[in-house]
Amino acid sequence: MTGWEARADLVVVGSGVAGLTAALDATAAGLRVVVVTKDDVDAGSTRWAQGGIAVVLGDVPGDDTDRHIADTLTAGAGLNDAAAVAAIVEGGPAAFAQLRTRGAVFDPSPSGDGLARTREGGHTAYRVVPAGGDATGAEVERALVATARGAAGLPLLTGHVGLDVALDAAGRVVGLWVTDDHGRPGLLRAPAILLATGGYGQLFASTTNPSAVTGDGIALALRAGATAADLEFVQFHPTVLHTGPAVGRRPLVTEAVRGEGAVLRDRAGVRFMTDVHPLADLAPRDVVAAAITRRMAATGSDCVWLDATTIDGFAARFPTVFASCRDAGIDPRVDLIPVTPAAHYSCGGVVADVDGRTAVPGLYAAGEVARTGLHGANRLASNSLLEGLVVGGRAATAVAADLAGPRPMLADPVARPAAVPVADRRVVQRAMSASAGIGRDAAGLAAASDAIESATGRVLPADRAGVEDAALTLLAQAVLAAAGTRRETRGCHVRTDFPDRDDVWQRESLVVTLDGDGRPVVGGGVLAGAA
Repeated sequence: MTGWEARADLVVVGSGVAGLTAALDATAAGLRVVVVTKDDVDAGSTRWAQGGIAVVLGDVPGDDTDRHIADTLTAGAGLNDAAAVAAIVEGGPAAFAQLRTRGAVFDPSPSGDGLARTREGGHTAYRVVPAGGDATGAEVERALVATARGAAGLPLLTGHVGLDVALDAAGRVVGLWVTDDHGRPGLLRAPAILLATGGYGQLFASTTNPSAVTGDGIALALRAGATAADLEFVQFHPTVLHTGPAVGRRPLVTEAVRGEGAVLRDRAGVRFMTDVHPLADLAPRDVVAAAITRRMAATGSDCVWLDATTIDGFAARFPTVFASCRDAGIDPRVDLIPVTPAAHYSCGGVVADVDGRTAVPGLYAAGEVARTGLHGANRLASNSLLEGLVVGGRAATAVAADLAGPRPMLADPVARPAAVPVADRRVVQRAMSASAGIGRDAAGLAAASDAIESATGRVLPADRAGVEDAALTLLAQAVLAAAGTRRETRGCHVRTDFPDRDDVWQRESLVVTLDGDGRPVVGGGVLAGAA
């Protein structure tokens, strides 16, 4: 199968904030690094992030890292790892400063003597730092890509997709099987692989995620023998622009719009969040998304409306949102914005510590692909870019430390990529959207599982489409199994047949591994929440 080979110390799979941060830091530490990305280098989720980076810089009166930690734990609904939360939040200022040295430019405060701040759902202080108004991710990605292509001179293999992690007889990483966009297979030999591939938003028909976000990294890790956890916690962003039925990526209306004073109204014009949560329209995302879903059902509406007409200078403050609305014939300065929830962020992923290490020697994970314990059952807004920066940097340090000293010659892989369960993604997306969105029950989860199972065969993926379909099939099976096992409502996992939170029997993370046939197996009690 090996059409070509190359060697490196570290192969980074993914080119968003976590992957490029790790690659740049590892290069600076003297490692030979290769970045593999299946699309253009900036085609992933990072550049679509709008609101900002949640970070405490010490210049906002009354705010500190303890308060940020408390907000994160509250949003996570009892399943965060408290030590991981503290490590990542406290590492934010240094990671943010490093990003600025790499050329990222953030918005100045109105007075010009500091950085601008905004507030998003679940935050009790104005600590979110924006760039370009509502184009923070685009600015972060621009700076990192420019650095990678410039002084760092990083090899960036675009159009290459990972087929499988290559392991030796002892289960250690010895490389990554890949194929390029012409179908030519190859082996990147390396003692360390860092997965930074993002989440699995494309499991659902309507999502804020770009088409590349198909869960590839989690599938690679599980097939290599790693463990995943918290996969049932898929965060639905409350406010995505509604322009009628649609499939694929939908325009996001950043939470920062509500942070600047916008409020949600139903079809009768009634503001409804004031009766739902003390923070009203700035409640945590799971609360707002569930409230919107209930209101739509109660009023027979396809959407609710975001009233931003009181925000002065909307077009300048939120240029990305304004452009999306304008394209849909909406002027947010005078019109209400129709919005609905859509799949947005995967709170779970490959089990990794805050240094990116997984249970597989030589395999690391950082960013949305990883379950570090930061997010628990629901991510606090704008903690995602923070996690990518901090854990990406820490993972690079960990790889350098693990590879220090004399290294034996890499053994040959003991196996090549094999056939795996694959279903048509359209079947997967229909089933997941119908039964595994906001509001799940046993009958719906079972029906979705049956629909996907009946459409599943075994295929040896040889190109990008095959790899993505295999990953989506595996992630769908895993999410459905975990969601069926968690018989409670917690965070962004809402069970209509178990509407209450159960802190007696269910306050633990559900772990997922694969059996001998490559099917997800769910267990519990290994990773206890520590909020």
